[in-house]
Amino acid sequence: MAVVELDELGSSQHGLTAEQGLRLARSGLVAATPSALVPGRWDVSARGRVGAARVGDVELWVRPKLDIARLLFLLGYAIDPKGWRDDEVDLATGDELVPAVANALCRLTERALRRGLLQGYLEVEETSYVLRGRLRENDQLRRHHGRVIPLELRHDDFTVDIAENRILLAAITRMLTAPRLDRHSRHRLTALRPRLADVTTLVRGARLPEWRPNRLNARYHTALRLAEIVWRATSPEHAPGSVTATGFLFDLSRIFEDFVTVALAESLPLHGTGAAHRQFPCTLDESSAVWMRPDLVWTVGNTPAAVVDAKYKREKPDGYPNADLYQLLAYCVALGLRRGHLVYAAGVGEGNGEPSRHLVRRAGVEIVCHALDLTAPPATLLRQVDELAKELTER
Repeated sequence: MAVVELDELGSSQHGLTAEQGLRLARSGLVAATPSALVPGRWDVSARGRVGAARVGDVELWVRPKLDIARLLFLLGYAIDPKGWRDDEVDLATGDELVPAVANALCRLTERALRRGLLQGYLEVEETSYVLRGRLRENDQLRRHHGRVIPLELRHDDFTVDIAENRILLAAITRMLTAPRLDRHSRHRLTALRPRLADVTTLVRGARLPEWRPNRLNARYHTALRLAEIVWRATSPEHAPGSVTATGFLFDLSRIFEDFVTVALAESLPLHGTGAAHRQFPCTLDESSAVWMRPDLVWTVGNTPAAVVDAKYKREKPDGYPNADLYQLLAYCVALGLRRGHLVYAAGVGEGNGEPSRHLVRRAGVEIVCHALDLTAPPATLLRQVDELAKELTER
């Protein structure tokens, strides 16, 4: 099997057959083109996803520059800002992505199941010869045409086959299919499956069942949130091309956008009265033919007061990409705002620094570019977001 290893923002040449190169290109996970100078070599570049995947007989591994623990913090916070416990995940800094997440999933699942499987009531519909629960009269008449037995029943069953346990089992099953899973992690994950033997396995293509945090499932909370992260990372939608790929992949642009918008939506109400809207729908033209969706709009009295667009791009010496400025300018003009905010991910070790400001000629619109230091500890990173929220509410 051919192995292709890349850095998050890097590119390199690899010896691949024409079929292997085309499969990689069609997967959409990376950019792959034949080398113009060396026959049999392909130029492969990362496209914003990190993790491991298997495309045909090619194993792809894209290393994140961001620390794995910080990456999972961004993911977990976006899922549940009040419930994510970064300290409980406790990843080693030097671990590779897949083994690190697998070990964390094992540890948190073992902790959740230490006092046995969580049980709850599940509504069950079944055909039986013994009356139990309530009779489903319409089904009884339609299926049995007036016969007394068998009975079509509906009843509540106190069982371990509930949403929380199904989510854990689904994540464990998916994690076992991830490329680059080490032997120790595979053994621990496999050992957990018999403990969930009475839990229904989700069929291929099914969605995760919904669950709600409460005091009864409190010991499951962090494990369930990590399980949701695993499910998303191993879902087929992470292979957008025409070739099927299996793997464990994160879209960094989506992760950063979700984190920024969720964290700001949590912080903004602490500094002003208004409402935060993610993916706020608006139109550029009077005829409403061109629709736009800024990442976050802060409204006061149903009137837009601030707009934010998040971009996972590291700062460069030459400045920020002009396309982002044009996009935010369009948002400001359409929403009638005199100021807009771009939020970028600062480069590793570059820190946060002072925002750069661009006053657009003849438009009177100021574009403020902020950079969040994702390498900072979670508390420091959230303080950066809080300072940004404070600036957004100042009028």
